Amino acid sequence: MQNSPFKKILIVVESIDLENSSGAKGRVALIKNLNQAGFELLVYHYSRKDIFIEGIKCISIKEKRRGFLFYLSRIERYIRYLFKIKLNPEIEKRIGFSFTLLNDRDSIIAGLKEEKTFEPDWVLTLSQGGSFRPHHALLQIPRWHSKWIAYIHDPYPMHWYPKPYTWKESGYRIKQNFMEGVADKCTYAAFPSLLLKEWMGSHYKAFSKKGVVIPHQIDKGIQKTKSSYINLKASEFTILHAGNFLQARQPFGLIEGFKKFAGKYPRAKAKLIHIGPADHYREYLEKESEDNASIQVKCENIAFSEVSWLQENTSVNVIIEAKAEFSPFLPGKFPHVISSGKPILLLGPPKSEARRILGEDYPFWSEIDDENRISGIIEKLYLDFENGTLDMKYDKVERYLSPEKLTEIFADLNKE
Repeated sequence: MQNSPFKKILIVVESIDLENSSGAKGRVALIKNLNQAGFELLVYHYSRKDIFIEGIKCISIKEKRRGFLFYLSRIERYIRYLFKIKLNPEIEKRIGFSFTLLNDRDSIIAGLKEEKTFEPDWVLTLSQGGSFRPHHALLQIPRWHSKWIAYIHDPYPMHWYPKPYTWKESGYRIKQNFMEGVADKCTYAAFPSLLLKEWMGSHYKAFSKKGVVIPHQIDKGIQKTKSSYINLKASEFTILHAGNFLQARQPFGLIEGFKKFAGKYPRAKAKLIHIGPADHYREYLEKESEDNASIQVKCENIAFSEVSWLQENTSVNVIIEAKAEFSPFLPGKFPHVISSGKPILLLGPPKSEARRILGEDYPFWSEIDDENRISGIIEKLYLDFENGTLDMKYDKVERYLSPEKLTEIFADLNKE
């Protein structure tokens, strides 16, 4: 980076609170790797509390607690809490966004106006979920549009999600106009996956021309703490799914496939573990756990440091995606399970970003409902475990998710 004139990046990020969401973890990993790659960073974040990343200047943006939008947002909140009346669907139908989001946008704009000395070469906006608050703010600051890299982590609005997630939100046309504004005004649009770049480019033509891929990053500085909830034994073959079982991520194929394997190898010291929310499948998972000593579930979140330790010490990590024709998403935990060096049981569509990166010939892939294939893969992994040949090498993938690759990506931007 020493020879590049484009070294200073102003990052406007929704949250850097690692316990906030998987999205925040991914954004922090990107920030840390940009710093490691040699960029000079200034991070403005809307985490609502003081949080610091070692070696990086971070400024917490304060919420605007005066003004019309703030008071409207609080009135809406009180009505929702006290009277159980949800006004936001009607509000968003009329103006596109909640009063809270709009006040947050104005808070971010006000915070950025305080910055007088840092002259960035690039301005990178990072968000999570369906929010895009930093992007809302940057749309209102034209002086930075020529330097703006808008990071688009998911399809937006929701009606542009691929099946089975597609649905129309209140005010979806206004939300679509907002994203069209982002596509038109940003200089580059960054996506965590190639398939997502292509998917969004099919809906917003500007993204096809401006799109670049900046994948989720491996964070080698993640703190790891031995789990107080799950006991892993080196002598046991353990399969870990750490994540949220959304409605479209059905656990049945994994559970039934494991049970078929266990029936074939009744003497095997093997365990299937699930950790994370499972609102739609909690009853099913807990019943399976009650009936099968080799299935252990904890349907709630635990500390990220403990999850990281478990991913590093299990025998096999599981990634589950929805039953679909294809998935443009790169799962947020993909870098974590890659860095663990353990095999990944990848359950998802035939065409997905994770499978694209691992390779079409990756041997431990199945569709999520093919319990016979899943059982066969588990058997192969178990036999490798018994023979001491289970660990994987992901050298090419690790480089793809590294600071070195980031340097190359930004060097290519500088040439254009």
